[in-house]
Amino acid sequence: MCSDSSPARAAPPERDAPRERAASVERVAPHERAAPHGPAASSAAPVRRGGGLAVFDLDGTLTRRDTLASFLLRCLARRPWRVLRLPFVLPALLRFGADHDRGELKGALLHALLGGLSSQALGRAATGFARGVARGGIRREAQEALATHRARGDQLVLMSASTDLYVPQIAAALGFDACICSEVAWGANGRLDGHLAAPNCQGEEKRRQLSALIERALPERVYAYGNSASDLPHLQLAHVAYLVNGPRRLPAPLAAHIHRLRWRG
Repeated sequence: MCSDSSPARAAPPERDAPRERAASVERVAPHERAAPHGPAASSAAPVRRGGGLAVFDLDGTLTRRDTLASFLLRCLARRPWRVLRLPFVLPALLRFGADHDRGELKGALLHALLGGLSSQALGRAATGFARGVARGGIRREAQEALATHRARGDQLVLMSASTDLYVPQIAAALGFDACICSEVAWGANGRLDGHLAAPNCQGEEKRRQLSALIERALPERVYAYGNSASDLPHLQLAHVAYLVNGPRRLPAPLAAHIHRLRWRG
């Protein structure tokens, strides 16, 4: 089913519980468990029980462009010599051609380009970066959707495959109540390792994380926004879901509760 209507006009189906309830899992959202040596994760509050829950993907859904590349460029602008470490990513890149493991590739890239930087330096970079994203990097329609859900009293959750180097700061800058994202590893000396410390928050892992959140929060209604085929697993868990500027060709027809949106802002 395709729809270009705004989220304010899309009413959830009349039902008392989300589409799927999952068994409790131990992993918690990064903002609730800051890395021991990493930058402060977020000021976002824990999710409360009941009410509506609106879950937004970040890259390509809320934002116009990929945030990881932009964050790396911001960090490298002050340390351009670190570009010379890019060849260290080549083994992971070659493996990616065979196993398509985006988490390993992402970790290798962060390890090569930012590995060894202090939590203080990366925290400052993340704070400035988040302010810039919130100020000029969010689609106009996404801002309207956030305002609509906030006015309804829905809790806002940012869920992204991007990392907790900066996603919690973006969540705080945009007024989200909580965030879930990929976690990076830190050395005992308080400096970044860069490899992922937990599964990449994409595809089935996103679905698992949202299932766990639903189990804890017991929302009455769940809304979800994504932009790619890899978002479809967690969009299935919502009462009403939106595929924003999604690909024309998908592995299977969209479920009736998932609507296509075209955001141009």
